[in-house]
Amino acid sequence: MSISEHLLFLQGFFKEPKRVGSVIPSSRFLAAKMVQSVPWNEVKAVAELGSGTGSITRFIKPQLHESAKVLLFERDKKMRNHLRIEYPDFPCYSNACQLVKIIHQEGIGQLDCIISGLPFFNFTSEMRETLLHQMVEALKPGGVFVAFQYSLQMKKQFAKAFTIENIEFVPLNFPPAFVYTCRKKEML
Repeated sequence: MSISEHLLFLQGFFKEPKRVGSVIPSSRFLAAKMVQSVPWNEVKAVAELGSGTGSITRFIKPQLHESAKVLLFERDKKMRNHLRIEYPDFPCYSNACQLVKIIHQEGIGQLDCIISGLPFFNFTSEMRETLLHQMVEALKPGGVFVAFQYSLQMKKQFAKAFTIENIEFVPLNFPPAFVYTCRKKEML
């Protein structure tokens, strides 16, 4: 990861700390943990929410089948422009609250996986609810949702929307983080 990516991230944090959530991008240890539990051989469509400067995207890309569709979501305009240059094959959007609308525009029925670096706890309760609803709608039954958070405060909300399969602590990140691996609940 380049110094310019670190500076870009730091600028984004100072501009909107509640939306960016950290002063530096995710570590390679956190990024590796985020992609490790995804069954990549089954993934035809994936969305990464809160892509930042691409520290996790960098670990997603080598896992993909050639035909897999990747959608990136990043609110910060400078980081979004950086992502478009680094990952020209991955469409990049600004608003994850429009996830369902965007996957339909892209010709995707439902996603197999959502990977999130969004700082949910920093958002209003309405925004959290909107995002969780969008993710549940966008994921296929049994689809994988992987998110990192800096605390366990979102555990109850995630458990309402998904089946939590695993929570792992990653100390080699600043700040240290918890990685939630979840699945969309099957329809009854």
